[in-house]
Amino acid sequence: MEFTTDVLRIDTEKEAERVASFIADQVQSVYRRSGIVVGLSGGIDSAVMAELCVRAMGKDKVCGLILPEKESNPVSSLFARAHAEKMGIGHREVDITATVDSVYPYSRRDEYIRELIPEYSPGCTYNITLPTDLLERNSFSFYVLRVRLDDGTIKTKRLSFDAFRRITSFANIKIRSRMIHLYAEAEKSNSIVAGTTNKTEYLLGDFCRYGDGGTDIEAIAHLYKNQIYQLADYLGVTREIIDRSPSPDTFSLPVSDQEFFFRIPFEKLDHLLYAWEHELPAEKAAAVLGISKEAVERAFTDFTTKNRATAHLRQMPPVL
Repeated sequence: MEFTTDVLRIDTEKEAERVASFIADQVQSVYRRSGIVVGLSGGIDSAVMAELCVRAMGKDKVCGLILPEKESNPVSSLFARAHAEKMGIGHREVDITATVDSVYPYSRRDEYIRELIPEYSPGCTYNITLPTDLLERNSFSFYVLRVRLDDGTIKTKRLSFDAFRRITSFANIKIRSRMIHLYAEAEKSNSIVAGTTNKTEYLLGDFCRYGDGGTDIEAIAHLYKNQIYQLADYLGVTREIIDRSPSPDTFSLPVSDQEFFFRIPFEKLDHLLYAWEHELPAEKAAAVLGISKEAVERAFTDFTTKNRATAHLRQMPPVL
């Protein structure tokens, strides 16, 4: 296929029917269950997946779980509830704060952050970011802890790899705690758990093993984020969700997916990822996308690094 800015364009009606058919077959013929459970995050991927499940199974066989914890962005639950009501599916909200705290207390996490930024207190908010100007210049891919103090001041601290792992391990507890609740719901209702990972996340490893990466089916993991947006428009996902900036929603201070992981604006990311995946010359991608060859090469290097570093996430555990 010729590489153009339309290379990711899909026939949304045909694709929706294809995915819905896959979902129905998996639920009824493979798992032999009667329904499907979707974790509704207030983001576009889970919204699209829920719409496809309704198309596949009917609204009475789809259950939506909204799973906030005390540091979640309040709009996440608000948007998730509104979209569930729009679809007409059964849904409920479960606060998972106690589940998270029982594994590793928030207070211990706070103590560690305070070692890095002494001004931090439990009333402060925090996130972790990467440089987002990968296409503009060469820059080191180092993580920065950002803390917003009570007076609004932002304090920052460059993180070592060990410090990054310690803080994100707590965020991953939140993601895995959601999966515990999803499976509890699915097992008691003879249902399966739907995954919501898209191809952009899957190829680059932006998912948590045994968290959002531990599901029964992944029906949209062949679709780039760009294509998820196309389906969202076709399926009638609520406008608030479509317009919302994608976010992991695991830190108390909001951060976008671009700031935390991808480093590239979404309007360029998927086309670059497609070019990388299909081993297109950097010169060709640059000419089509209107950016420099050097920018494309930096993106390709970043994709290769992330894909290799997260290869284990896309594989079953080794068996002797």
